[in-house]
Amino acid sequence: MKFEDIEVEEVDFEAMLEESFKKTESKSDLIEGTVVKIDEAENQTVIDIGGGRDSVLSLDEIKDENENILFKVGDPINIVTMGRGRISYLAAQKRVALNEFIESYNPEEEQIVEGVVTKKNKGGYVVEVDGLEFFMPRTLSYLSAKIEAIGKKVKALIVKVDKNRGSVVISRKELIERDKAKSQEIVGKLLESKDPVIGIVKKITSYGMFVDVGGMDGLVHYSQISHKGPVNPSKYFEEGDEVSVIALDYDKKKKHLSLSIKDASSDPWQEIDDILGVGDTVTVTISNIEPYGVFVDLGEDLEAFLHVSEVSWDKNVKHPKDYMNIDDEINVEIIEIDKEKRRLRVSLKTLLPKPMEAFTRNHKTGDILTGTVTSLTDFGAFVKLDNIEGLLHNQETSWDKSVNAKDIFKTGDEVEVKIIKIDSDAGKISLSKKALEDSPVDEFAKTHKNGDIVTGTVKDKKDFGVFVAINSSIDALIRTEDLYPLKFDEIEKDQEIRAVISFIDSQSGRIRISVKRLERQEERQALDSLNSEQDDSMTLGDLIKDKF
Repeated sequence: MKFEDIEVEEVDFEAMLEESFKKTESKSDLIEGTVVKIDEAENQTVIDIGGGRDSVLSLDEIKDENENILFKVGDPINIVTMGRGRISYLAAQKRVALNEFIESYNPEEEQIVEGVVTKKNKGGYVVEVDGLEFFMPRTLSYLSAKIEAIGKKVKALIVKVDKNRGSVVISRKELIERDKAKSQEIVGKLLESKDPVIGIVKKITSYGMFVDVGGMDGLVHYSQISHKGPVNPSKYFEEGDEVSVIALDYDKKKKHLSLSIKDASSDPWQEIDDILGVGDTVTVTISNIEPYGVFVDLGEDLEAFLHVSEVSWDKNVKHPKDYMNIDDEINVEIIEIDKEKRRLRVSLKTLLPKPMEAFTRNHKTGDILTGTVTSLTDFGAFVKLDNIEGLLHNQETSWDKSVNAKDIFKTGDEVEVKIIKIDSDAGKISLSKKALEDSPVDEFAKTHKNGDIVTGTVKDKKDFGVFVAINSSIDALIRTEDLYPLKFDEIEKDQEIRAVISFIDSQSGRIRISVKRLERQEERQALDSLNSEQDDSMTLGDLIKDKF
């Protein structure tokens, strides 16, 4: 019932009821007539209603569902006179049924009926109950004149039966006021005692569930079901379940009773220190799986969160559902207890063997393995070896420094690599592909040595020197102090420079060259050449002198 449906008005009930009865008596009269003629062509029958009077009745009223005529000429028939010569067999049937109901009515037994409002008059409403028409005075209806009542379903109490007049009066107001009084009594007891009571789940919705407590419905909001926080009630309860609840509040205007299930039990967070501790291993049940993690039920009305990064040591977990299912029981470790935020975090991977430990038992630096490229980044490629990933940095991908991992690999490719570093503490493995190939510097060293003169073009400048490209795969460094007589500030990119090789390291792939040493070397070579020429000249003169 809505409050806008209620309308209470002080009127003379007896006078209104009397007027209604008078109208009923004047317009309707139950009599017994006789069928004198049946005219199927005209679809009508003539009824002798006594006193030398005949009235016409439609054949449709005396046909059954199979279109069979129920009477024949000479048969007696009950009819109701409707005024102005009109009669009705169907109305008579209702009147007979009503009379039978009235005769069987026991005033000592309270009777509640449910029907539909079919008519409205000045005094009130006609309510049809199982084919019978009862009268509901307006003042007993709790229906507003502003609201359309025709077609409305109502439940009411029989308050008066008049056998002489053949009428039944019902009251909706009586039932509503009883319910109000009962509700107020129930609410008063619930709010006063604050003790948990047993209720029955009547209906479950997305925002909570309605629970019957002693004949009154209250709402348990989804946030008041569990200490875990807002939950979907349909995952925990079914209609008909018994639940223990406590009354929180009652809105008299809205007639809204708020209930709580979680407040009817102790709060586990008040005793969390006695129940759990960081580092504890507990058995939990998976209650929900999302792409970002898993919610697990610890019992005791506690829930924890298992982040996707804590599911496995494998860093490429795409979705937790690939590892577990709802309702699975798993062991996890408590890794965080935040009492202020009422938050628990757990880990599954901390209870699993660390892949790095197994890897280091079977492999060492210098081993050559075949792995699978799992992902590509701007700085290199991650390669899966056994159950762990290693990094193949761009600078270890190829001896050609212009080549990156993205240029030669795609996800899923198999690649042979060499382990060049294992950092167990950090859980990192460094790999190299170029270490399995001949270094361009090795090839270069086969045809060049320290002191050889080379020519290259400036590729880059740093504070400590200039990088010169000797060919497409080999760069050499000229330190700032080895540039003389060239000036650092005057050197430009792509400028051609001649220098002498001063250092070759095939293992690290480094070459250093020097302009300064070239200058000295060329000076020394020139001096040696000059001295050689002078020695040759003196020898010739000496010979001539000796000859003379």
